[in-house]
Amino acid sequence: MDLIKSISGIRGKTGGNTGLTPFNIAKFSTAFGQYLLNTQKDNHKSIVIGRDGRKSGELVASIISNSLVSLGINVIDLEYATTPTVEMAVIGEEAMGGIIISASHNLMGWNALKFLTNQGEIFNKEQGEEVLKLADSENFFFIEENKIGKITKDNSWLDKHIEKIMELKLVDVEAIANANLKVAIDGINSVGGIAIPELLRKLGVKEIEELNCDNSGEFAHVPEPLEQNVSDLCELIKEKKCDVGFVVDPDADRLAIIDENGKYFDEEYSLVSISDYVLQNKPGNTASNLSSTKALADVTKKYNGEYYASAVGEINVVEKMKKVSAVIGGEGNGGIIYPGLHYGRDALVGIALFLSYLAKSEKTVSEIKKSLPEYHISKNKIELTDGIDIDKILIILKEKYGDNEIIDIDGVKIFFENSWVHLRKSNTEPIIRIYTEDINIDKANELANRFIKEIKEII
Repeated sequence: MDLIKSISGIRGKTGGNTGLTPFNIAKFSTAFGQYLLNTQKDNHKSIVIGRDGRKSGELVASIISNSLVSLGINVIDLEYATTPTVEMAVIGEEAMGGIIISASHNLMGWNALKFLTNQGEIFNKEQGEEVLKLADSENFFFIEENKIGKITKDNSWLDKHIEKIMELKLVDVEAIANANLKVAIDGINSVGGIAIPELLRKLGVKEIEELNCDNSGEFAHVPEPLEQNVSDLCELIKEKKCDVGFVVDPDADRLAIIDENGKYFDEEYSLVSISDYVLQNKPGNTASNLSSTKALADVTKKYNGEYYASAVGEINVVEKMKKVSAVIGGEGNGGIIYPGLHYGRDALVGIALFLSYLAKSEKTVSEIKKSLPEYHISKNKIELTDGIDIDKILIILKEKYGDNEIIDIDGVKIFFENSWVHLRKSNTEPIIRIYTEDINIDKANELANRFIKEIKEII
């Protein structure tokens, strides 16, 4: 599957005659621009774009920009920018919307167009479907030559993003600076390698060990910030005796933490630990998606708040957070959403909040981890091939486990006495995701293997 059309955007392989071709880039970016023109009647006709370090990014940005100006829309091109920086810029520039040029955790050779509303938030299902319909119809209205839009380059928004983070009440710049922390960062040779060292310097961190921070687009390892992909950072932390390490994905909207012993903190606990800090200072409700650890619910309850679950997908979490007035939320993949800044996954604000916690608690990272409820998630997947009916598989399993508590707002989540399994089709890859959780990692793996076997038998 070389091209994936989803509600939040378009993702595909670059190069060749299939996938995210120049034709498809032009068609879908034009459809996005036309949708905004059709639905927004103000005169501020600008769209913000920004890209991660992928080699195809400049080409993709050029096609997008020229497609949009042909509709009479002005383009504000941030050039290299993290996903949350683009989201912040859409709000700050009062733009019609934005396009993030990044395939997130996908391998090199992939890229994507992720669509943002005028609130700097990922498109919801209805909005995304309208863009896809427009792309199919090609019902576009190009403008006369003397009315075409303008392209403006603006790389000031990283500094503005960092300034907004430093102004947050729960980000204690003085405490971070006084703690004299030694921090390691793996930027995977993408935009996080530019943004995060700059953030750390502004926060007063004097000793920074940089790994893979050249923004060349040559990803130094598999880009998803999982334990099996970050061994070099773990070794660097031990060698340089760092207090903490951070690793992000190529567009820096996901965050994983490494402790002072070079041990992977688990991306699920990025959100849990930062929520623990936020809730200590601002009690309230939280939200995450169905595939996230139960530890967040336990921490929320400790501070007399209510926890809520949403369907998987950033915008689903955001909508749930707004509905329940959550003070923090996100996704178990290391996606921190802090409404005090903006409604988008943001590794930069996650780092600032975690360092504030670390500096003020006078604990080590490993001690913070030990203070949190202990659960273990096993994340697995099955590759999809043509002819596999995932909906039918889920119906069969739902009927089989009908006596158990089940949530089916996004795939099927089945609860057992001390564990759960969540089965769903990925929005970004041709796979079935099988997530299981238990207080014991061996039992979580055992439950995962059991369901993988059952799915394969059904297939």
